Amino acid sequence: MPTHFHEKPNLYISHVQLKVSHLERSLQYYTTIIGFSVLQQDETTAYLTFDGKTSLLSLVQVDNALPLRDGLTGLYHFALLLPTRKDLGNIVQHFVNLNVRLGASDHDVSEALYLNDPDGNGIEIYVDRPESDWTWQNGSVHMVTDRLNFNPILAEADGQWNGLPEGTVMGHIHLSVADLEATEQFYTKVLDYEVVTRYGGQALFISTGKYHHHIGLNTWHSQGGAKAPANNIGLKSYTIVLKNEEYAEQVKEKLLAAGYQIEQFTVAPLYGGKQAFSTEDPNGIRIIFTVDGE
Repeated sequence: MPTHFHEKPNLYISHVQLKVSHLERSLQYYTTIIGFSVLQQDETTAYLTFDGKTSLLSLVQVDNALPLRDGLTGLYHFALLLPTRKDLGNIVQHFVNLNVRLGASDHDVSEALYLNDPDGNGIEIYVDRPESDWTWQNGSVHMVTDRLNFNPILAEADGQWNGLPEGTVMGHIHLSVADLEATEQFYTKVLDYEVVTRYGGQALFISTGKYHHHIGLNTWHSQGGAKAPANNIGLKSYTIVLKNEEYAEQVKEKLLAAGYQIEQFTVAPLYGGKQAFSTEDPNGIRIIFTVDGE
């Protein structure tokens, strides 16, 4: 599996924070079905881990939770990238054993499973094909949505499912946005992402370092949509790792110059690294920037 895409200097996603309606129910799902373990927990928040050190995902219970619905911006899905195809085979077998309902797609660059948590939050679990097998043409990477052939994946499984494997990362995040053009301007002009694939006028995929995508953006259920209320189920924030403090200052200056507000954050080691600041993108989606993902 290519690993350098989720290391500095790339602008990779290190953590996702989800709002849920019932913390214990969600914890049961994410530990039993997905394979996380709990790193730290209080009455309303749980930090989930695979390695017992850093958190890839945290769950926050909100009072008077409003359900997910169309017409709001936020999470389409977050995506956990497994190290090997054998790992994908093992989790497929695990899902089969538990009779878990799931979707699946072959994207040419990757092989992916799709699930929804008890609140309907979207989850992708995938494995990348070798980087040498990706097809690039005129700066765009070839991606499709074809039926996934489970047979060769299951053939590599060894039955050793003990939760998410060592080396799992937050591979990417896919967002539901209100205005694709304004969102593209933000991520490519204010931040330093590059567009690597477009799906007509309704979706695009962006990355750094020629990954197939660190962030997906679409308007399929959210064109002209509103920012989700604070007590709505869904995305609370996601975290982007910046390569160093000098670069963080440059990002901050560009955000301010473009008219975006910045909020300072205190250090929170469970997110992996030092939190520097946060902002909201044009869709009201909260981004937390960390200076160091170590």
